[in-house]
Amino acid sequence: MVSIKNKKEIDLMIIAGGIVAETLDAIQAAIEPGISTKELDSIALRVIKKNGATPSFYQYGGFPGNVCLSINDRVIHGIPSRHEILREGDIISVDAGACYKGYHGDAARTFGVGKISAEAQRLIDTTRLSFFEGIKQAVEGNRISDISKAIFKVADDAGYGVVRDYVGHGVGSKLHEEPEVPNYDSGKPGVRLYRGMTIAVEPMVNQGTAGVKVLDDDWTVVTADGGLSAHYENTILITDGEPMVLTEKR
Repeated sequence: MVSIKNKKEIDLMIIAGGIVAETLDAIQAAIEPGISTKELDSIALRVIKKNGATPSFYQYGGFPGNVCLSINDRVIHGIPSRHEILREGDIISVDAGACYKGYHGDAARTFGVGKISAEAQRLIDTTRLSFFEGIKQAVEGNRISDISKAIFKVADDAGYGVVRDYVGHGVGSKLHEEPEVPNYDSGKPGVRLYRGMTIAVEPMVNQGTAGVKVLDDDWTVVTADGGLSAHYENTILITDGEPMVLTEKR
């Protein structure tokens, strides 16, 4: 069942989303060659706790980190580690969630470490663009599939593989709610969009094949061909006009 949020719930989600945005900004500012993903994870925890929230991901299904930190060919769910050190030219996808008074915000970005290749930058830029083209369709009366098709067209036209094994989702008092939000045309129209719905739209785009596999840690998802992957996500609110991005600074 799809949850329609009331004003009180939306107000709490706006606060949670702002905390996520602040967390992503703090991590971005700290990214440099030589820093470990564990150090970035600690920064995230400090920001989230300072704002009176808790990390949405910590121990969610047993996940051991506060945020997901996925380098280069890692698509999602990278586990923070003191042994994993960023190097010049890497790209890193940062997926952060914060729970404030029972309501979640969820967002992701992919950042470059120092100077990155033109190919890596194009992948990051295309993934971001696919998100914004997708949410142009996130208006009352449309369907989930309208978002999905718009995302897929941008990435596919650029020659990239769009991950199918993992999708966006509803978000609210639970981190993952109905409906699913695919980043490709599933052949199904999906649910209709109504004002008050809150969804996490999150294209995951691979440099080569769309295929992925899970590492032996049972968490980290990597590209099947070893190519780079980028991730861009925001929690959005369906309104009576343009969608409202909740996970951005205000």
